[in-house]
Amino acid sequence: MYLPRQFDHRDPAVTCRLLREHPLASLISTDDQGFPFVTHLPIKLDRTDADGMPSVLLGHLAKPNPQVLHLAQRPEVLLSFLGPHAFMSTRVYPDEQRVPTWNYLGVQVKVRARWLEGEEAKDALLKQLIADHDPPYANQWRGLPEKYTHGMLSAISAYEFSVLDVQTKVKLNQHRPESHTAMWQAYAQGTPREQEVARWMQDLGLGAPSHG
Repeated sequence: MYLPRQFDHRDPAVTCRLLREHPLASLISTDDQGFPFVTHLPIKLDRTDADGMPSVLLGHLAKPNPQVLHLAQRPEVLLSFLGPHAFMSTRVYPDEQRVPTWNYLGVQVKVRARWLEGEEAKDALLKQLIADHDPPYANQWRGLPEKYTHGMLSAISAYEFSVLDVQTKVKLNQHRPESHTAMWQAYAQGTPREQEVARWMQDLGLGAPSHG
C-alpha cells in the first residue's frame, strides 16, 4: 500500500478498532495465471501479540470458491480492510490554491493462511462470528437439525490467518492542520458516513471540540 509517513499510523488500538468495526475484508490472492483474485468476507480478530497488534485472524470461504485452491498452493495473501471514508471539499481551507481529496482509514494485513480441518473447528469459528454480529442467533444455530448444520459446515473451508505484517493508513489531512476545524464541522453535519469520519477525527484529536 502507498503509505506516506504522515498517514502511517502505528497505534495498535486504532488498528484493532478498525478491524472490529469494519470486519468485511477483501482477501486478495493470485490465480494460476498470476492475476489478482478477490473475495469479500467477514474476518474475526482472534488474537493480538504482546504489543497489542493483530496476530491471528479467522475467516471462511465457500468450498466452490476457486480461492480455496489458490490458498492451498499459495498461502501468503493480503487482507485489505476499508474503514470510514468521505470526500473532502477545498472549502475547508482558508486559501483557494488547494485541490479536493478523499479521506479514509484502512488496514492491510499480509497473512499466511492455514486450513482448519474438521467440523468442530469450523463450528467454533462460526460461533465466534455469530457472537460478534448476531448473538441471539446462537441458540437458533444450536437448535437446528444436525443434518442441516452438517451440510452447512461441509459447504465451507475455514482458515486461520497468521499475521506477517500490518499497515494502517489514517488519511485525515493530518499534514494540513489549518483545515481540521472546518473539515470536522462539515463531516459532523454530513451524511452518516461522513459523521463516522468526524467521530474518528474527534477520537484522534483532529479539529473537533474536546470531549471535556
